[in-house]
Amino acid sequence: MPNHPLVQLTLARMREFYREPEAIFWVFGFPIVLAFALGIAFRNRGPEQLRVGVLRAPGDRALVEVLDGSPALVASLVDPEEARMQLRSGRLALLVAPGEPLVYRYDSTREESRLARLEADEALQRSRGRADVAGVSDEKVTEPGSRYIDFLIPGLLGMNLMGSGLWGIGFSVVQARTKKLLKRFMATPMRRSHYLTSFILSRLLFLFIEVAALIGFARWIFGVGVNGSLATLAFITILGSLSFAGLGMLVASRARTIEAVSGLMNLVMLPMWILSGTFFSYARFPDVVQPFVKALPLTALNDALRAVMIDGASIVQLGAPLAIVAGWGLVSFALALKIFRWR
Repeated sequence: MPNHPLVQLTLARMREFYREPEAIFWVFGFPIVLAFALGIAFRNRGPEQLRVGVLRAPGDRALVEVLDGSPALVASLVDPEEARMQLRSGRLALLVAPGEPLVYRYDSTREESRLARLEADEALQRSRGRADVAGVSDEKVTEPGSRYIDFLIPGLLGMNLMGSGLWGIGFSVVQARTKKLLKRFMATPMRRSHYLTSFILSRLLFLFIEVAALIGFARWIFGVGVNGSLATLAFITILGSLSFAGLGMLVASRARTIEAVSGLMNLVMLPMWILSGTFFSYARFPDVVQPFVKALPLTALNDALRAVMIDGASIVQLGAPLAIVAGWGLVSFALALKIFRWR
């Protein structure tokens, strides 16, 4: 067994990887750096105070005093010309013109402007004697997994599995082809399936370190947990890695130059970076493209990872997304075996 072609090829793939410092950084270091930067930038700090301007006119200081008393608002006096510029550039969420009636100027397409209008009107109306018609009480709830970082980490994990599967395998195959190494392999008794499978096995051996590094960092720094089974999470990551490894094989099966495979990789990966809900929910896209988006392997993988990590779903509940991921992998690897060229 130690001298079996598949074993030796897998060991060779592993040596190629860990002898490249750049590859180690992009697989292990870059997702951690990205998670740290985005986790800090989009951490839950509560709603920020909204900036409101009051035009200089009789009664302006009284309005500023009332608006500044609201915990949600920061009010200041502004001149007409300055007010137009700040409102246009978004530095002011709302402009209040004193008078009878009061005039609210704001961009209705901006969420913070609509919120500032409601907060300002509430403060001003109460200062003039408005009382609540119905009694209400607030119950503030913070659900586990509701933070942006909880949404982000499964997406980064899926993106990393896609990138390492496509770039790591695709580049290695095409680089060997350009250096005429594949032509030499063709003269050996090694099977084509051995050569292609060795890439997949070498990726699986590094997969556990890759996943443990990202999830361990997220738990240590941001307190991101895994609410589902670790065994289910491990199965999903292995399936995702195999699927994207097959896709990487397919993309590299005919490419003859690094430039060609780079273009093909970007063609495959770019739609998934944008559409598959790595950094924001794909529900923002129109309904007409939702079936296409949900059919992408990265979308299905991200959905499955989030279902386990955030919702604690079991593998039985993930039949549809896992079938999509497995289908992409099986079809891609079968096509790669069929059309692969040594030269």
